[in-house]
Amino acid sequence: MARATASHILVATEAECVALKNQIEAGADFSEVARAHSQCPSGNQGGRLGEFGPGQMVREFDEVVFSGEVGKVLGPVKTQFGYHLILITSRTA
Repeated sequence: MARATASHILVATEAECVALKNQIEAGADFSEVARAHSQCPSGNQGGRLGEFGPGQMVREFDEVVFSGEVGKVLGPVKTQFGYHLILITSRTA
């Protein structure tokens, strides 16, 4: 069964999500940005969500994690919780 490990940053608006993505792409550390800005409790761990399988996260999040490019910051991804930046750190088929 497929498994992935990923980190994310959750914010309320798409504009904030895009601004944070720009900071990361300009060299800011993903985990530091997560600690400073993420509204998810995982922000305290630098956004790390650990390992999970398909169906454990909401559909929109799942689709990105199990099809997106590993090692690249993806998003904004809109879910019922807000807007996410997602960093897939590993994935197995």
